[in-house]
Amino acid sequence: MPRYKLTLEYAGTGLAGWQRQANALSVQEVLERAVEKFCGTFVTVHGAGRTDAGVHALAQTAHLDLPKSMPENVIVSALNHLVRPAPVAVLAAERVSDDFDARRQARGRVYRYRILNRRPPPVLERDRVWHVGTRLDDRAMHEAAQLLVGRHDFTSFRDTLCQAKSPVKTLDGLDVVRRGEEIHIEARARSFLHHQVRNMVGTLKLVGAGKWEVEEVRRALKARDRRAGGPTAPPEGLYLVEVIYAAGTR
Repeated sequence: MPRYKLTLEYAGTGLAGWQRQANALSVQEVLERAVEKFCGTFVTVHGAGRTDAGVHALAQTAHLDLPKSMPENVIVSALNHLVRPAPVAVLAAERVSDDFDARRQARGRVYRYRILNRRPPPVLERDRVWHVGTRLDDRAMHEAAQLLVGRHDFTSFRDTLCQAKSPVKTLDGLDVVRRGEEIHIEARARSFLHHQVRNMVGTLKLVGAGKWEVEEVRRALKARDRRAGGPTAPPEGLYLVEVIYAAGTR
């Protein structure tokens, strides 16, 4: 059975995240329904990242095995027709080796969090940003973010229900940049704990609002206690923007 890599875009609003759920529609289920209609048999679609409910993706990747070889443009066109009206799009399909694994072979993941930092609420970007009406100090947020870069025990920024075997992760980068009315927080790592990015963003927002000093982020990290960290930022501002593979992986 030939294996294909898919590159996907989706709006997470109204969906139960990536992973198939018993009582709610997920991105995985939308795709698997479309694939079944396309090729006449059920096929599991394996994603590189299990985004939460309400979280978006600009370039999620996945792999699947089809019953027979098909032109890549035909796969893209057919699936985009069959996923409608769900807010999911297949951007590209690529034939890959039979041992390619979208999740296990990923060398890195990049997430971007968007904060709309202005007094008026969003209209066109509703459910696409976290609206914070009070002015945030993005420079202080960036300074605090650098305290989290590196290999650490991230228990203070880990959801209490996280099933990862270890809270230790290596955060390759965490940058805070103001772009007009928006503040973008970009996180890069091989993998993340459940809610890690949103918990870090919620903590950095406290710094930006002047409620925490920069050094309080260091103390929260060292506490290794979820209660020491800041609140969880809402899902609608978070985007999976890239999944990174080694050169030549296909």
